[in-house]
Amino acid sequence: MYYLQDIQLYSVEEARRDFAEVLSDMKSPERKFYFCHMELKDTHEQVGSIGYTVEADTPVGKLVHLGYFTYPRHWGNGYTSEALKKVLEYAFTQDNVYRVTTGCLAENKGSERVMQKNGLIKEAEHIDYEWHDGKMKTRLEYRLSKHEWEQLQKTL
Repeated sequence: MYYLQDIQLYSVEEARRDFAEVLSDMKSPERKFYFCHMELKDTHEQVGSIGYTVEADTPVGKLVHLGYFTYPRHWGNGYTSEALKKVLEYAFTQDNVYRVTTGCLAENKGSERVMQKNGLIKEAEHIDYEWHDGKMKTRLEYRLSKHEWEQLQKTL
């Protein structure tokens, strides 16, 4: 994946370890990983993946980092925006999430648009922040709190 090089697996053993960790986590009362695949309703073809990782569980709720990817042939169809809307709804209404953070490289306009369409707020623009594809690139960071999400729901 061009924009997710840091999650690329390099061996079958590495994939098995990651898979075992996620399966074990699903049964844990302190679950950290909430990821699911996105699929087309009619054919069940996988479109991509979306979810979040709990970074901290505080007295006011969970602080999570969200991520997603969509296979290129499905870009521009609104699937990721639709999935993100559902993930945010679940996180804020059923999983005691207080704050969501996410981000993308500035050149990844499609990913940034998904965040904007779902009401996420740009919090930072880190110039020459991340080494990617042989050069330094700018990274954008977005956020949304439960209160901000609730306010958005009143305007829909």
